[in-house]
Amino acid sequence: MNKNNNIYTIAKEAGVSPATVSRVLNKSVPVSEEKRKRVEAVINKYDYRPNALARGLIKTRTYTIGIIVSDLTNPYYSMLTTSCEKAIDNLGYVPMTCSTNNRHELEVKYLQKMYDMRMDAIILMGGKSDEMETDPDYAVLVDRISNTIPIVTTGKVEGARCYSISIDEGKATDLLMEYLVNLGHEKIAMVGGFQKYKSTYDKRICYKSAVKRYGLKYCEDYVIECDYTIEAGYSEIKKLIKKKEVDFPTAIIAINDFAAAGMIQALNELSINIPKDASIVSYDNTYIADILIPKVTGISYSYTEYGCAIVSSAVNVLEGESVEGKKLLQPKLVEKCSAGPVSVK
Repeated sequence: MNKNNNIYTIAKEAGVSPATVSRVLNKSVPVSEEKRKRVEAVINKYDYRPNALARGLIKTRTYTIGIIVSDLTNPYYSMLTTSCEKAIDNLGYVPMTCSTNNRHELEVKYLQKMYDMRMDAIILMGGKSDEMETDPDYAVLVDRISNTIPIVTTGKVEGARCYSISIDEGKATDLLMEYLVNLGHEKIAMVGGFQKYKSTYDKRICYKSAVKRYGLKYCEDYVIECDYTIEAGYSEIKKLIKKKEVDFPTAIIAINDFAAAGMIQALNELSINIPKDASIVSYDNTYIADILIPKVTGISYSYTEYGCAIVSSAVNVLEGESVEGKKLLQPKLVEKCSAGPVSVK
């Protein structure tokens, strides 16, 4: 036995991370059969036995991963959180989820608390990490914590070392615009959301670019900022129909399924047939899209794939693996019943 061997020299010869060696030694978290055999081969080769102190240090992990989510009442976040929790559990960790109910002070409080509790990794969904302009104090906090605990976000935190995994919102909007234009629509509105949030900002920028690309006339009244709720979607459609100086759009892109639900309710009350008189499309493809009448055509992502990508990034960082700093997941369009060809009057 070579007394100079340790988990780092074992890891180097086996071609794995030190964390993987510790997992094999402790049998605490599943390791792929191929990696386990490589590690065991090197351990047997040198008859390596970690001393008691080293083994104690190896076991300092809590095997918990924290999730801070802005709003669990939003089906997008609840579905994504559930996927993350399942992925965390499958990797042998325990998820700890905190919802901030869109209160930024709680986000900071939970982030600090998870750091104090020595979570192995922290996942940030929505909230301050989705803002276009990062709060400098928040960036300092995230950067300080990320020095010792990997942080993965679905948004961005400028000035902080964290990993970002998000949906390609530009591609999503291009898919919707191409779909509607191919159906003959020229008067297309985008309703909902606030540009101070990066996901909404990216959608708006790509919408405006598509309007220009397809030779459509840009109408300021067709780009409407409002909350991401059923009530807001309902209210804005009622306001838009009252603007006599503006033609009512033949197609509307809703910021999410909640907003689409409100819009459909308003259009039904106004006796505007969907999709004969007006088409509605949306983002997220949550269960809400399938219980509405008509079912809503829109942008979909695999929540399972998304959650696994977020959690895998966090765990790979823990294991010393190479991880992309920023990753975009590709959306797809799911055609249902809420959009159709523009009516000829």
